[in-house]
Amino acid sequence: MAAAGGGGEGSSRINNRVVVVGGGVAGALLAKNMQFHADVVLIDPKEYFEITWAQLRSMVEPSFAERSVINHTDYLTNGRIIASSAVNVTEAKVLTANGHSVAYDYLVIATGHADSTPRNRKDRLEQFQQGSQKIKSSRSVLIIGGGPTGVELAGEIAVDYPEKKVTLVHKGSRLLEFIGQKASKKAMDWLTSKNVKVLLGQSIDLDSISEADGVYTTSAGEKITADCHFVCVAKRLGSSWLQESVLGDSLDQKGRLLVDENLRVRGHKNIFAIGDITDVPEIKQGFLAQKHAVVVVKNLMRLIKGTGENKLATYQPSSAIAIVSLGRKEAVAQLPFTTVIGWLPGIVKSRDLFVSKTRKEMGLNPRKA
Repeated sequence: MAAAGGGGEGSSRINNRVVVVGGGVAGALLAKNMQFHADVVLIDPKEYFEITWAQLRSMVEPSFAERSVINHTDYLTNGRIIASSAVNVTEAKVLTANGHSVAYDYLVIATGHADSTPRNRKDRLEQFQQGSQKIKSSRSVLIIGGGPTGVELAGEIAVDYPEKKVTLVHKGSRLLEFIGQKASKKAMDWLTSKNVKVLLGQSIDLDSISEADGVYTTSAGEKITADCHFVCVAKRLGSSWLQESVLGDSLDQKGRLLVDENLRVRGHKNIFAIGDITDVPEIKQGFLAQKHAVVVVKNLMRLIKGTGENKLATYQPSSAIAIVSLGRKEAVAQLPFTTVIGWLPGIVKSRDLFVSKTRKEMGLNPRKA
C-alpha cells in the first residue's frame, strides 16, 4: 500500500530519507509533520493509526471509533506507506516481513507495545462492534487487569450499563499502580460506588480461561460467574524484532531502547526512538509520546538542514501527571501537587477523550471522520 509521492527504496535524494517504524500516535504524528521536508517512509503492520486512549469508549459506543481509527493515507499524503512489520534493521536499511529493504538516512523507532489488532480499518471498526454487542448481550462482565485500561473499561460499562454486574480482578495490591496511592484509592472508591466488585491481590490464568461455562477461578480459589470477559493486562513492548539487529546492544533489560537527551538511540547519531519503547524515566502515556515526536521532528529538520549537532532540541522527562477517565463525565487526575476526582478532570478528558484535538493535530477535521 502506498500513498502518492515520497521516497524509499531507490530514492535519489540525498540525506533526507526518513524511515519511521511504527504508526501509533507518535510515529504517525512524526511522519505527518516530516512529509513535506523529507522523503518519508512509514512502516506499520496496520493500514491505520488509532487514538489509543479512545479504545474503551469505542467498546461501549462503536461509532466513536469512526473518528479515532484513521487510515494512514488520510494524513500522510506525501509519503510512502509499507503495511508490514519490520523484522530487522542494519546501519543503512530496514527489512520488512513482506520483503522490502528500505534505505534510510535517518531512522525513527516508534513501535510502542505489541498488539494484535486487525490490518485494516474496516475490520478494526467491526471488532469494536463485536465487543459492544458482547457487552450489551451480557448480564455480567469480568475485567482482568486493574491498570488504566481495565479501570477505564469498568467505568465505561458501569456508567452506560448500570444494571450489569461488573467484576474487576487485579493481581496488584491497588489499582492504577503506575500513579500514586491517592489516585488509586479515589478510583477504587468511585468504582465501588458504581457497584463494581474489585478483587485485589488475585489473578486469573489467561491460558485456561474460556467463556464456555461462564465460571472463572482466581488464584485465591474464588469463583466468578460472568457471561463474558475482557483481558486488560499490560502488553509486551514491541522491541523483540530488534534483539538480533544492530540495535540489540541498545536495549535495556526490559526491552526499552536507551536514548539520550535528544531522543537519539545511544551510540547511533542518525537513529531516534520515541514513545513507550524508550527508557525515558516518565509515565508511558500517549500525549508524552506525541511530545517525543515533536522534539524529534525539530532535530530531524535541523540535521537535514545541516544546522549542527550542538543545536539539537532536548527532551525533559515529564512529571507524574495522569488523567484516567471514569465514564463519560468524570475522571481521576494526578497532578504535580494534588489529586482530584470528579467532573472537573472529566471536562478535560472524558467527554471527547482528546479525539478532536488529536485529529486537528493530524490535519484532519476534528469533528467528522
